[in-house]
Amino acid sequence: MIRCDVFPVSAARRLGLAAGLALTALLGACGASDDAASAAPAQAPPPEVGVITVAPQTVALQTELPGRVEAVRVAQVRARVNGVVQKRLFEEGSEVKAGQALFRIDPAPYQAAFDSARATLARAEANLTQAAAQAKRFKPLVQANAVSQQEYVNAVAAQKQAEADVAAGKAAVQTARINLGYATVNAPIAGRIGRALVTEGALVSAVEATQLATIQQVRTVYVNFTQSAGEVLRLRKALAADKLERSDAAGAIPVRVVLEDGVEMTQRGELLFTDLSVDPSSGQVTLRARVPNPDGLLLPGQYVRVRLSQAEVPGAVLLPQQAVTRTAQGDTVTVVGADNKPVQRKVQIRSSLGTQWVVQSGLEAGEQVIVDGFQKMMVPGAPVKPVPWQGGQTVAAARGAGASAPQPAEAVPAGGPAASGSVAPPPAASSPAASAAGSRS
Repeated sequence: MIRCDVFPVSAARRLGLAAGLALTALLGACGASDDAASAAPAQAPPPEVGVITVAPQTVALQTELPGRVEAVRVAQVRARVNGVVQKRLFEEGSEVKAGQALFRIDPAPYQAAFDSARATLARAEANLTQAAAQAKRFKPLVQANAVSQQEYVNAVAAQKQAEADVAAGKAAVQTARINLGYATVNAPIAGRIGRALVTEGALVSAVEATQLATIQQVRTVYVNFTQSAGEVLRLRKALAADKLERSDAAGAIPVRVVLEDGVEMTQRGELLFTDLSVDPSSGQVTLRARVPNPDGLLLPGQYVRVRLSQAEVPGAVLLPQQAVTRTAQGDTVTVVGADNKPVQRKVQIRSSLGTQWVVQSGLEAGEQVIVDGFQKMMVPGAPVKPVPWQGGQTVAAARGAGASAPQPAEAVPAGGPAASGSVAPPPAASSPAASAAGSRS
């Protein structure tokens, strides 16, 4: 009896201990697998990069040069008689017409000189009348030997002298009339007049040619700029080969003017001519363009930038300057290669066009050039996700910017999904494995 009671109890204890060990091992294995799964890092998706698809095209190259504006016609209004300015007859900065009165100089002395010249002329005409009558009377008398031949010659000579005095008197009257007219200073040309350089009461001089004002025609202006002799030679060759853009049927080369704020004028000018000589000190050739200026944005003496078409490059590619890396070893871009892996590619840059580079060779049609997202490519050679780039942002970013605003804070409780009624997964510390691990420790 005693043996029967003892044996089952010890056996039961051994069986319970074995079952507990087996259960502990099983739970430990499950906990270890959970810890391994949580410790394994999740694979990150490839980073998005903005790309441009290569599309070769014919690009018209432009050269941007500094230029200076010059009025088409300039007239300096100067005094042509001596005197005191009595009145200014125009508004400064206004448009004036040719022949419009601008200043009035004291005309009193010139009016007196004109009257004196007319009186002298009248006296000369009276003397001519008397001399002509006497010569006419002596003519038949000399034929009848009633007067001597010498007396007749003297009468004829007096007549001719009187005629000369009349001619001189007429010239003096004309001179006096001109000087009297100069007392009123008129505009020699139509245009915009600047500020008055003299005021009422100022003494002006014809000898010193005192400048009174300046009139300039600025509805159309000239823009003078210089270019190297080599560039001018290439320009002429391109013009002879008919490889340049023309502004009209006459074949004028268009010229674009950029203001100081970087804005290009809507009115296009045209190249007029190049100088016939090269400056020996700089090797530059002077060029001139004529530009419409109806709004008066261009002022004489103003410095501007001139964009001039130089040639056309067939099969060129335009890339934003941020897509090209320029070093002493050459110019390179990053393209999306096989398996969406970035690959460096050497290219040849022809020139710049605004904010873009003109790539002459090194790229094929259809290739994708990375423009944005270089900072996301942390691992060299790792795949990327190409996304079309549109003027400073990718399509995905542009869509994200136009998406609806995020939900307000009250829509998501502070406690997370569990607070909103969903069942949250139990924390790792409350799992049996964690309890077992804690008991083992």
